[in-house]
Amino acid sequence: MSSLLVLAIVVAIGVVAFLIGRQRAAAHENGTVKPHSRAHYHGWWAFLLAVLPALLLLAVWNIGSSFYLDRHIHAVLPERTADSKVASEALDVSLVKSLARGLRQLDGNTALPATFAELQPLLAAKGVALASDTQDYMIPIAVETNKVQGMLGWFGAVVTLALSIAGALYALRQIAPRARARNSVETLMLWGLLAASTIAILTTIGIVLSMLFQTITFFESVSPISFFFGTVWDPRFADAGSGGSRGQFGLIPLLAGTLYIAAVALLVAVPIGLMSAVYMAEYASAKVRGVVKPALELLAGIPTIVYGIFAVVTLGPFLRDLSAALTGGSPFIQGQSIFTAGLVMGVMLIPVVSSLSDDIITAVPRAMRDGSLGLGATRSETIKRVILPAALPGIVGAILLTASRAIGETMIVVLAAGVAANLTVNPFEAMTTITVKIVNQLT
Repeated sequence: MSSLLVLAIVVAIGVVAFLIGRQRAAAHENGTVKPHSRAHYHGWWAFLLAVLPALLLLAVWNIGSSFYLDRHIHAVLPERTADSKVASEALDVSLVKSLARGLRQLDGNTALPATFAELQPLLAAKGVALASDTQDYMIPIAVETNKVQGMLGWFGAVVTLALSIAGALYALRQIAPRARARNSVETLMLWGLLAASTIAILTTIGIVLSMLFQTITFFESVSPISFFFGTVWDPRFADAGSGGSRGQFGLIPLLAGTLYIAAVALLVAVPIGLMSAVYMAEYASAKVRGVVKPALELLAGIPTIVYGIFAVVTLGPFLRDLSAALTGGSPFIQGQSIFTAGLVMGVMLIPVVSSLSDDIITAVPRAMRDGSLGLGATRSETIKRVILPAALPGIVGAILLTASRAIGETMIVVLAAGVAANLTVNPFEAMTTITVKIVNQLT
């Protein structure tokens, strides 16, 4: 039985328990005894007891079943020898599991052939594509894996449904006028919120630890001094045909490109976005604001790939041809350059600065404006000396958020600035960023 079907049945049991619990609690409200909790709290308590323990058991059972299947496949695989056709035992297990999933797509009455060459057309007819490294001896192992998985699935489903029914019956038996169902539901919700926040914290810790371990492994092969102070990024890998020659992993070109392109983008986005926010908050009428603000925020909904295509197809060639016309010869602005990427990225980031700054400026108390104007200050003086200083912490936060978005941008840089890890101070030449190189190396 599939986990999705078990989940649907458990939720259905919970809904039935909720309806019965609410009805029984309402029946106890006869006016003789003041109830501690309202009827719907009893219903929710029955629902939670019917659903939550069963779902936790189902999750733990699925995880444990997965580990058990892996160990079972490891146990029945033949011993590896020097002439094994599959590269590793982990790949063996992965191929067996893929084959088992494919076999589940076949009809139960289909006679399985003894060789993978004969089985592959049957799987292909069902739309199942398997790796060519799959071996003949994996077929009976995959069949046995499906049997074990089926038995585990049925047993887990029966236990989960039994626990769900038991939880519902236990909650329904507790219904009484003075039963503290509200306290129980609120306590359980409090623990749920605590668990959600804990998961967020543990996820962050997991990301940091995974990156830390990978960093330690990396620095076991590459010197930290050459990485942090090297000026050449030229990684080479033996599997990529480098002949085993040692690569150069200098971070400075990538770091300089990241900061350079982000700085150009901020020079475009921050002044325009901040001035537009001041205009919308202090000068624009309600009708103009209702048109300008949605039009600016519309830029935030455009995918970054569209900005990148605009840069590489339209803006980059235009700037290159314009520079060639100005010099009367060879252009001094390349088709892919820091200036092009920063300009397009700055246009993309204008809505971030504008929208956040507008909300922050609008939140400044009206009394501060009226007090400044009442003392004889002009509107521009009020903006410069009262409103902007009061909104400065929020504006700085908006700029930092914009900077983080600029540093993490990838697609615009790939198309508008290229992937060459150059080290230059000329904004009209090509550079690249750390994120671009991460994508480039991983793909």
